[in-house]
Amino acid sequence: MRLVFAGTPEVAVPALDALIASGRHEVVAVVTRPDAPAGRGRRLVASPVAQRAEEAGIEVLKPARPKDEAFLARLREIAPDCCPVVAYGALLPRVALDIPARGWVNLHFSLLPAWRGAAPVQHAILAGDEMTGAATFQIEEGLDSGPVYGVITEPVRHTDTSGDLLTRLAFAGAGLLAATMDGIEDGTLHAVAQPADGVSLAPKITVEDAHVDFTTPALRVDRVVRGCTPAPGAWTVFRGERLKLLHVAPLPDRTDLAPGELDAGKNHVHAGTGSHAVELLWVQPQGKKPMRAADWARGVRIGAGEKLGA
Repeated sequence: MRLVFAGTPEVAVPALDALIASGRHEVVAVVTRPDAPAGRGRRLVASPVAQRAEEAGIEVLKPARPKDEAFLARLREIAPDCCPVVAYGALLPRVALDIPARGWVNLHFSLLPAWRGAAPVQHAILAGDEMTGAATFQIEEGLDSGPVYGVITEPVRHTDTSGDLLTRLAFAGAGLLAATMDGIEDGTLHAVAQPADGVSLAPKITVEDAHVDFTTPALRVDRVVRGCTPAPGAWTVFRGERLKLLHVAPLPDRTDLAPGELDAGKNHVHAGTGSHAVELLWVQPQGKKPMRAADWARGVRIGAGEKLGA
């Protein structure tokens, strides 16, 4: 098939690579979000998908909005058979959905109908799911509600951050998307409607969602830190300034610290929660680079009774 791939961030690149390498289909163009400011200089930078497509000599389309008439006209000229999508980042209007003969097929990082929305991996970790996965489905105008072509499963490890889990799903899902294109092309794969039961939503995680509340149990603190790493980044407050929490570990045997109360030794930093304590392993003070929590604690000289979140 003639494919137009739509995607934007780094997590979409493995799927693009898999389709380019398949040998069975031709990726004739890529649709991605417009260049965005990045870095200290805030200069405009092309998306990871755009950069990969340019390296491969593939035409790149960067509409400000998918309903822009110039973009729609070019898509009609290209006349794709199918448009595979991974984390494109914009809603597709009906007029765009109707252009490819076999529609738009999305790779979504959850076991639909669970976790429909922008942040399925983060929500799976926040909810304590033991199993997740990825699904390919036909895009329709509803939110991730279209019929499903195929799924893969992936266990959620107890140490997984959302970044760890998303990386594994990106590579495993790339194979699923390529296989889905093959099955659509040869007629061996047919989409099946999602069940009405089991629907859950995964809206974008906000900075406020990533605020760690040390009055909650240690299990919740750990999940928020892992689910919000690397983005938007779990955080608390210490001496009036934000402190990012990059890695913590529950300490089930320590229950003598009040919520947020710190105990710093030569090689450890413990913090109380609503249940048992957690050990802070890696933190990032405001305006500084990530560092071991013990090194941070030595630098700030934590006093007796000082707390996080105060």
